[in-house]
Amino acid sequence: MKRQPVSLSEFLIERAIQVFGISAIVLVALIFFFLIREGVPAFFEVPLSSLFGARWYPIEDYFGLWPLILGSLIITLGAAILSLPLGLATAIFIAEIAPTWVRDILKPFVEVLAGIPSVVIGFIGMLVFAPALRVALNLPTGLTAFSGILLLAWMALPTIVSVAEDVLDSVPTTYRDAGLALGMTRWQVIWRIVLPAGRSGVLTALMLGVGRAIGETMTVMMVTGNAPRLPLTPADLFMPARTMTATIAAEMGEVAQGSPHYHVLFAVGLTLFVITFVVNMAAAMVVFRQVKRGERMLS
Repeated sequence: MKRQPVSLSEFLIERAIQVFGISAIVLVALIFFFLIREGVPAFFEVPLSSLFGARWYPIEDYFGLWPLILGSLIITLGAAILSLPLGLATAIFIAEIAPTWVRDILKPFVEVLAGIPSVVIGFIGMLVFAPALRVALNLPTGLTAFSGILLLAWMALPTIVSVAEDVLDSVPTTYRDAGLALGMTRWQVIWRIVLPAGRSGVLTALMLGVGRAIGETMTVMMVTGNAPRLPLTPADLFMPARTMTATIAAEMGEVAQGSPHYHVLFAVGLTLFVITFVVNMAAAMVVFRQVKRGERMLS
């Protein structure tokens, strides 16, 4: 069969897509190379005992990364634990249960929440939420890791709800009709048919929410107290903490270029980049396995 000639517009569009795809990969590689170039010298300029210590006090040459790493992980995991089930439940309600008029109100409202700048959320947290938390729990200060967890969960919710709702809404109506025809209840259709059918997309929504939380800077810098402490006990959730992103944002503008402190901050960024890359790779592998499993079931 003779192949149809490709028009000039199609040729240009195909080449543009290729260029944009390759440039995205090249850009990530360049960022990684820059972080390695500026961050690796820290492992030679600073003793490893100090670099992997429990104190972060650069004025006295203490560059312990553990308070920053654990602070970031605990705040991110706490936000994920709160936002993932609540976001998924909200998405199910909007897509499967809510009447049409309620859905028409909630969807734009969720999208508006997603567009609120993080600095505004942090400002509200400092002036309203943190003082209320301090009074309610009788704490020395409301600027704690728990405050960061709650506000990050708030920020991740719109992303999770919006993406998961679109995924559930894209599940064919015939799937639901088939389940109801077999005598299944509405909840059984949602749990056993709709959610499994959109599993890969729902997992993507959850990972996007976690990615939003782990990379957040301004909100956690404003409401967590910015104290580099090791959070080792449950009581430390109600004490100040510091994340890797907040440390970079707070100190990079004042550090001397080329100093050990400068290179350690880039090492912090490199560590954050690696953690984010591992999380995204794990999420991509899970989604890929779910897609392949669904293809095998359909075949």
